[in-house]
Amino acid sequence: MAAAGPLPVTPDLPTLHAKLRGLLRFLRNALPISNAHTVDFYTESVWEQLVDLPPETVLAAVRQSAAEAGRCEARPLADAEAGAGVTDFPKIFCESSQKLVSVEDFAIAAKYYSIQNLGICTPFEQLLIALQGNKKQRTGENVKLSEFMNVKKSHEVQAMSELICSITDYFGIKQVIDLGSGKGYLSSFLSLKYGLEVYGIDSSNTNTHGAKERNRKLKKHWKLYQTQSRVDVNGLAFKTAKESKVQNEMKYKADIEKVCNSSVNQEKMSTSDFLPDLSGSVISNIRKQMENLHIQPHGEENICFENAFSLIDFLPINAIEPTSSSQIPCRVISETNKGRRKMTSKSSESSIYSPLTSFITADSKLHDIIKDLEDCLMVGLHTCGDLAPNTLRIFTSNSEVKGVCSVGCCYHLLSEEFENQNKECNQEKWGFPMCQYLKEERWCCGRNARMSACLALERVAVGQGLPTESLFYRAILQDIIKDCYGITKCDHHVGKIYSKCSSFLDYVRKSLQKLELDESKLPEKIIMDYYEKYKPRMNELEAFNMLKVILAPCIETLILLDRLCYLKEQEDIAWSALVKLFDPVKSPRCYAVIALKKQQ
Repeated sequence: MAAAGPLPVTPDLPTLHAKLRGLLRFLRNALPISNAHTVDFYTESVWEQLVDLPPETVLAAVRQSAAEAGRCEARPLADAEAGAGVTDFPKIFCESSQKLVSVEDFAIAAKYYSIQNLGICTPFEQLLIALQGNKKQRTGENVKLSEFMNVKKSHEVQAMSELICSITDYFGIKQVIDLGSGKGYLSSFLSLKYGLEVYGIDSSNTNTHGAKERNRKLKKHWKLYQTQSRVDVNGLAFKTAKESKVQNEMKYKADIEKVCNSSVNQEKMSTSDFLPDLSGSVISNIRKQMENLHIQPHGEENICFENAFSLIDFLPINAIEPTSSSQIPCRVISETNKGRRKMTSKSSESSIYSPLTSFITADSKLHDIIKDLEDCLMVGLHTCGDLAPNTLRIFTSNSEVKGVCSVGCCYHLLSEEFENQNKECNQEKWGFPMCQYLKEERWCCGRNARMSACLALERVAVGQGLPTESLFYRAILQDIIKDCYGITKCDHHVGKIYSKCSSFLDYVRKSLQKLELDESKLPEKIIMDYYEKYKPRMNELEAFNMLKVILAPCIETLILLDRLCYLKEQEDIAWSALVKLFDPVKSPRCYAVIALKKQQ
């Protein structure tokens, strides 16, 4: 077990409840915007129902925010210390119609209720330092993960594996259970680099078989990479030593000539009196060269900031991190960890990664899946839908699981207890809400709102905008289907047809075919008349989607706060927190829910 320091102080349950109260008060008014479906934008007159402003005004207000940098921080927020947050909601929404009347105040409130601005997030580096105690932080081998996986995945795996290894050291355990392991990138890396015993569990048999084959190939590449790295380092060291030897011999000869030619009588000197310390200088140079090998940064990923006119100022300070494409901050290796690295590289062949196929629920019995289950850490990298909350429930109900590190995704696939209250359902454990506070409130987000929580504000802020035209096409298509075919709800989905179409006319034709509707009854003129009718109103859809993007972090905050409060309610948990692991531009679902049990 590592000689760890005290873990960072995190907000207690009453503090989190205070934050929740303020957030819920804002969302009660704002949630209809997120719950409006873009498909029904024109058929249900969404703009007229929810916004009492011209679209030009909304878009202008968003753009103007760039000239008002720091306004959110500078403006005093009433009762912020008590967690009540923004209190002047009548300025944001009309009291009688509930329509949005001030986009500026809406944006300020949405920014205030994001995770980082609420002050409930624990810094990643601070947690690492606490877990590692007085040990120096480590980098491990100079492995370029981008050679084995794409930039996004390598960024995620490197950051998360560093944290996982620190937690396993903290508890002195070697077993890791990776739920929703998918293609097995994280599991393979934990096994090969850190020598951990990893069980990767996925519900897809295809993923499991693919992970086994991928891990087999990865081992070969890993061996080859390690061998090549040693050759490169040894070659550089030999070359450096040889060059240093030649330089020192030349210096030695020069010193001899200087002594021999001196007119002053001197006592005979031994070579040790003036021979440079060859071993010291050579080793020093070699060490410097080898250190440079380990800390040489990769080139920065080129990110286009063109058109980032607005949303930058809606983000928390330092929300977008200037990290390189496949690297987290470099750390120095302690002597102890150098020894461990040597042992790890030698034992990597014997380290275990076992992909397993099993559908995980909140009631899954780990002993039935893993026969040699022992004290372990449970992890999940972008666990989908209910798997994220179920991971937390398994953690709290199994004594062998000493810690959990879970990054969820696909919020739209969460089951909600109070979403369809009129329908009978025998389900006992729901994806949302988890905590007692929101259960008592009988809070419901709704699927569309959970879907919009997946929108990536940080990406939109740096110019990676929303596909406005494809959404526009889909909204017009819905009006055509309603008027011409009398269909208001359709079980079929159009899917990703837009990228395969050359025009709006082509889009409608292919969509109708996929929906199994008779396209022959629609002449080209009728289709294009719909396009011309709504083209002047395209800015409404664009402005509305920007409002949804601005609101997205608040809904994600609610979902993550629910999970954190659930953990705070458990008696045997010593520490729990929300931690931002990833750069949100590279990986929008960047927050991990982390909890550690009391040590026996």
